Amino acid sequence: MSAAVERRRIRPGEWRQEEPLAGYTTWRVGGRARHLCCPADRHELTACLARVSAQEPVVWLGLGSNLLVRDGGFPGAVLLTQGGLDALAIEADGRVHAEAGVACGRLARAAVREGLAGLEFLAGIPGTVGGALALNAGAWGGETWERVVEVETIDRHGCIRRRAPADFRVGYRRVEGPAGEWFLAATWHLPGGEPQRLREQVRALLRRRNETQPVGQPTCGSVFRNPPGDAAGRLIEAAGLKGARRGGARVSERHANFIINDGGSAADIEGLMAQIQERVAEVHGVWLEPEGHVIGEVAS
Repeated sequence: MSAAVERRRIRPGEWRQEEPLAGYTTWRVGGRARHLCCPADRHELTACLARVSAQEPVVWLGLGSNLLVRDGGFPGAVLLTQGGLDALAIEADGRVHAEAGVACGRLARAAVREGLAGLEFLAGIPGTVGGALALNAGAWGGETWERVVEVETIDRHGCIRRRAPADFRVGYRRVEGPAGEWFLAATWHLPGGEPQRLREQVRALLRRRNETQPVGQPTCGSVFRNPPGDAAGRLIEAAGLKGARRGGARVSERHANFIINDGGSAADIEGLMAQIQERVAEVHGVWLEPEGHVIGEVAS
């Protein structure tokens, strides 16, 4: 699979079968999904869920970062939020509502325009609200759940619930909640800030990201969680793995916690991840945990 795979497009409300997923992920790899649905709104989401059999696995897909789809594809239904489920509203009291398909950068910019502080760090995260909630995405000292006051979830029967943060166990890049429910939307309550200062902070964060990360190349974002008291990138670099390659996958020379797809396969990337884990454990005695998810089947 080439790293030059073009971004795929699907119309909201469309349902496809045996759809290649490489064009929907930032690593640009991955086999076919048995079903792919792009619900434009909650009504269509409920209709998509109704079409999925009870035995079929379901996964949500936003912008495709923090996700590795194996070359054998995903034997179930993929619910794509790109272009749908993207309602965003800001109230006068500083409450911000965003559905799962809202891009993190869009959410950050909207808050800043209204002079609301606390979500600036999201400007450089290449994902959507749904993924940010599921992983407690964060950067530069900020985390998604810090100012969440309510979330909405949906189960595979289409039942929507409003839940408080107390219903979830939230930690570093981990969120545990009621089984069988997915994040549909969230509400944050943000303090006021001076818009020009907030815009300057966003610009500074984006400059820092561009200077330290391989922006514009096919990566998934950070590959591994930082272990307590240390940084995964430092450990990988200290183990001599910057530039390490497996097939068409290589460790970024700019930031060692990024794997770049140079035209390889999901198997190349997953193999390089395992190689990094084993080497870092050998050198440092630390087992690195992946930050994102690996789904699907190995190609036969």
